[in-house]
Amino acid sequence: MDEDWAIDVSHVTKRFRLAGSARSLKTAVLDALRGRRGRVFAALDDVTFRVRRGETLGLIGANGAGKSTLLSIVAGTMRPTGGAARTRGTVSSLLELGAGFHPDLTGRENVMLYGAIMGIPRETMRARFDAIVEFAGLRDFIEEPVRFYSSGMYVRLGFAVAVQVDPDVLLVDEVLAVGDAEFQRKCLDKMDEFRRAGKSMVLISHDINTIRRVSDRIAHLSHGRLVGLGDADSVVQGYQAESMGALAAAAGAREWGTGEMRFTKVELVDPATGAAFPDRAVVAGDRAVVRLRWHADKRVERPVCGFSIARASDGAVLFGSNTQIAGREIPFAEGDGGLDLELDLSNLAAGDWALSFALHGADHEKNYHRLENRLLLRLTASRWFDGLARLPATWSEPAP
Repeated sequence: MDEDWAIDVSHVTKRFRLAGSARSLKTAVLDALRGRRGRVFAALDDVTFRVRRGETLGLIGANGAGKSTLLSIVAGTMRPTGGAARTRGTVSSLLELGAGFHPDLTGRENVMLYGAIMGIPRETMRARFDAIVEFAGLRDFIEEPVRFYSSGMYVRLGFAVAVQVDPDVLLVDEVLAVGDAEFQRKCLDKMDEFRRAGKSMVLISHDINTIRRVSDRIAHLSHGRLVGLGDADSVVQGYQAESMGALAAAAGAREWGTGEMRFTKVELVDPATGAAFPDRAVVAGDRAVVRLRWHADKRVERPVCGFSIARASDGAVLFGSNTQIAGREIPFAEGDGGLDLELDLSNLAAGDWALSFALHGADHEKNYHRLENRLLLRLTASRWFDGLARLPATWSEPAP
């Protein structure tokens, strides 16, 4: 058996007993007398895996999948209901914002307290103190109580302490979700340094690009079960299929209209290869083509074909247009016909988007066929700007 491991998770199960949300005292007493103890929720269900020495394991899954619970069990801050999680060497963790910090103590005092909890001699922590403060960038605030820190300052200090105590195993839960771009770069550089030093890490992140970059393998949790473990491409593909399915259910596709003219094909196409994407597509490029085909049993005069793109999470429409606005008249439709719509996605922020399509009359009073949230896109390419879309802007020196 391979003994070169740093983390050994064996058949770990974690169950929580949920209290009823609307129980009276009478009901609670009767349930107790009848042996009813409330519903049991399995946060983790028979999870088994190992992390080798020097390996980085990425942990992905939807919210509520059990990722943070699993990391807490590995860190030893939570006990499993069944199974066991063992580690070799010293373990340092950053599991939640401000975890382990006392709000009334200063940054300096919290750093020393963390070292004491880790069993690190005070002299050693004093020797590492300047490096911790330098990494966190909190020289001007280190003597202030941490209750005055922002969320970014909290996580910067927490990560700085966690890595500077030089652990054998580092556990990190979404540290890159808080903090500016410069701090994220420092975190990634430190993770690379850890890998070169042969340290082991487990990292939770919803940022798929980042977790691909830093992980040797990726584990996918779904509803408390380990459903994928292996190389990034295969595991991420399964995760994205799951999350896009959940997105489709939340977006709520709808179809309606008079039926005088109907879409027969609506598909997203890669302009480089001509291959069609699935209806729930993960797109990394900046351009895509929507292939729209329709059929009219009888002649329809001056139909209009339109589309809109909206944020999938809440349906907020970002942009919409149609052939009438674009000045491309369709004189009539009879039998089969169609158009190709080329989309420039380069100015759109990374995230989840829903495309809707419509065939309607020129007076906008008659809707022949509407497809709401017909195509779902997950844009993954890096787009470094704030907001939902990039507005072309130019900087220049003022005129003399």
